[in-house]
Amino acid sequence: MGVPLVAGGGIGTVVLLVLALFFGFDPGAILNTEAPPSGSVTQTPPSASPSTDTQKDFVAVVLADTEDTWTQLFRQMNREYRPPKLVLFHSAVQSACGMAGSAVGPFYCPPDRKVYLDLDFFRALSERFRAPGDFAQAYVIAHEVGHHVQALLGVTDKVASARQSASRTDANALSVRVELQADCFAGVWAHHANASRNMLEEGDIEEGLRAAAAIGDDRLQRQTQGRVAPESFTHGSSEQRSRWFKRGFDTGEPRRCDTFTASSL
Repeated sequence: MGVPLVAGGGIGTVVLLVLALFFGFDPGAILNTEAPPSGSVTQTPPSASPSTDTQKDFVAVVLADTEDTWTQLFRQMNREYRPPKLVLFHSAVQSACGMAGSAVGPFYCPPDRKVYLDLDFFRALSERFRAPGDFAQAYVIAHEVGHHVQALLGVTDKVASARQSASRTDANALSVRVELQADCFAGVWAHHANASRNMLEEGDIEEGLRAAAAIGDDRLQRQTQGRVAPESFTHGSSEQRSRWFKRGFDTGEPRRCDTFTASSL
């Protein structure tokens, strides 16, 4: 394959890949997966408004809390946690993984260790995918940070290497395990955020579970093509995504998020 692995493209990437499989076009032509020269990352800031400022503040708070959680968890593993950089964009952005439009949704780019968020995505999460609430948004952020955790633990490189010699079906299956592990890591964060800082309110976990279910491959495929093709899943079903998020939340233990040795997802 020879291109950077873009992790956790959110709803937009799932829809894009579903449409690519259905209509037979190359999603790379839209995602432009050739890496740009080092230092050429640019961004278009979101339009200034009180609501945008509030969203930016919310994202910053959640990201800071994930840093607190994972710093402590990595310390317990005798590792150092280096937090990702955050890039907020509007319309389109160029990363070390290539050019991405707002249709891609939130994503993590391993080569530059950055989380990319289009704040307009949160409105789509609430209105189009019917997963409203602050914690639904926090789940999305924590999921992308989960991909950063995978990069620091070496999971990302191992998967990228395995995908190079894998068939399309096997590569998709690996992608599902990557995404479900990131869901589980998001649940781990939620567990510790609540246990240590009492951040969660009544109904928050339900919001997170709804968000996880809303972006399941089966639900998105049914919406976009009217049928479900499990062999083309890249993120996991609604039930799988909810279950692995709940597993992380219930246990609070990263080691319980090993989707790669799990016999059943």
